[in-house]
Amino acid sequence: MKSTNSKTLMPLILVAAVAAGVGCSEVQSVESTGHQYMDIHRNVDGLTAEAIAGAHQKDVETQEKYGVNYKKYWFDEESGTVFCLVDAPSKELAARVHKEAHGLVADEIIEVSEGS
Repeated sequence: MKSTNSKTLMPLILVAAVAAGVGCSEVQSVESTGHQYMDIHRNVDGLTAEAIAGAHQKDVETQEKYGVNYKKYWFDEESGTVFCLVDAPSKELAARVHKEAHGLVADEIIEVSEGS
């Protein structure tokens, strides 16, 4: 599995930077909502590092109006699987950002807690 660069965490502010081995995009700051979700996209046709970086950038451009922060993603080109870590007020708002930004709605969204 491939990964983007890690995020920088500041008090109550999460900063997301996109990187998928093809360079970084703009940095976006959004206040933390306290709810983290991992979403799973399966069998994404035509999945490439460039395609997922572009989709994530569209999420970043859309997320602020919904109080959502798509923080990091992981993907496997071979299986077409993508995992997105998102800070959002609800699963529904996390899904709305994906739908509006690029139309690739997750197959599953799970609330998660960070461990050590």
